[in-house]
Amino acid sequence: MITNQKLKKSLEEIKNITSFDAILYSAKGKHLTGTVEEPEHSDIFVKEFIVSEEDVREKNGAIAFAVEIDSELEYVLVMLCPYTSENLVIGRMAVCQLRTLVLGESERFDRNNFIQNILLGNMLGSDIINRAKKLHIENRKRVVYVIDTGKNSNEIAVELVKNLADIRSGDFVVAMDEHNAVLVKDVEDIDPGKLQEKLASIAGSLVDNLLAEAMIKVRVGYGNPTDILPKIAESYQEARMALEVGRLFYVEKEIMAYDRLGIGRLIYQLPMSLCEMFIHEVFGNEVPQILDDEEAMSTISKFFENNLNISETARQLYVHRNTLVYRLERIEKAIGLDIRTFDDAMIFKIATMVLAHIKDSRQGR
Repeated sequence: MITNQKLKKSLEEIKNITSFDAILYSAKGKHLTGTVEEPEHSDIFVKEFIVSEEDVREKNGAIAFAVEIDSELEYVLVMLCPYTSENLVIGRMAVCQLRTLVLGESERFDRNNFIQNILLGNMLGSDIINRAKKLHIENRKRVVYVIDTGKNSNEIAVELVKNLADIRSGDFVVAMDEHNAVLVKDVEDIDPGKLQEKLASIAGSLVDNLLAEAMIKVRVGYGNPTDILPKIAESYQEARMALEVGRLFYVEKEIMAYDRLGIGRLIYQLPMSLCEMFIHEVFGNEVPQILDDEEAMSTISKFFENNLNISETARQLYVHRNTLVYRLERIEKAIGLDIRTFDDAMIFKIATMVLAHIKDSRQGR
């Protein structure tokens, strides 16, 4: 629940204040961490102390203290210092610091675990309400961001997201699987008139910071805001869909908002039977091979980017206008559509998106 790294940092803080080295053991006597190497035979001393069920015990210039959580032994703290009344007080204060750290981490884990279960749809509405009251989590306007780290592990990403400047106590950061992290962002205090702009800004901050701090290139999708806790699961599903639609149809985009998916959302939700029927209507029995021609598809993409403007497209491709016209005529002959006209260009654009959807579906994603 709490890492040895955090425990060691706490022990180092204790040493900085008291000048005494400290070593921490588990409730079963296993050495966990410390500010100094474990002294010889200290494990025997600790196991004897655990069996004794005492709160404090001294031996050979070391004092063992029981660190209890909810009346159960959780750790044994060994302070390397003389047995004096003053040092007993110091040791008990150190125990209090460790107990506070463990309880704080435990509460944070419980809260994050609660949010994770909501996102996964593992809780009923009534259970969510009751559990939220116990954990002191209020209904506030929240938005779910899904951070896809690709082939990278999400462990580093989760820690970096937690440390971002605009991550507040009301936000939650959880790891959903090996390559996906989720930020449940509290947006209650954002001006409604600037909300959409701010949501995009937060997504951009996630992308930029992860790239700058850890050289991790991520894609971020986010859903619509929701005012009640049970519905953050809907925002999560929307964010996941945004990422999926972006992966299929807008590969060049790093940020995808559910309410900005456009025609991609419609195509993604079409059944395969309708998709295949549409492709047959457009191309007949065989999909034109020119769709696999890199030069042809690059030309079409640039032509669409320039709103079917031949002169501007030719300039950006560094070719003569007549050369581009020839290429477009060759493409028209191959696909049976004159993409120089708006209607055919629209049909072709939709057809390529539908083909991408069919291919992805056949690959079982």
